Amino acid sequence: MVSENVHILNGSTQQGAQSLDCLLVKTWKNMENNGYHLSHIEKGILGEFSKIEEEFWEAKDALRQENPIMVLTELSDLLGAMKEYLKKYNMSLVDLEKMQQATERAFKNGRR
Repeated sequence: MVSENVHILNGSTQQGAQSLDCLLVKTWKNMENNGYHLSHIEKGILGEFSKIEEEFWEAKDALRQENPIMVLTELSDLLGAMKEYLKKYNMSLVDLEKMQQATERAFKNGRR
């Protein structure tokens, strides 16, 4: 079975005045060679932001497949990637939650 896939490449490009974080390139791939995902997604490095990006794109791919269990799995992987990234910089999810609460408070109060 042959199907259209989207390759997600790290890097950036310019389209007019707009800068893109990821370049999406449409290609044709033999679906029998793919694993869980319909798209080719670059592998990230655990503890680096690239792993967070990988898990994000895998979650997007799971949504595209309309597979809620896979979405939950990828969100779990995303959380793990975030924890490892934070640990590298001597932070934790507690620190991240404090910032989220501050942002929520600012939006509720209408002041940022």
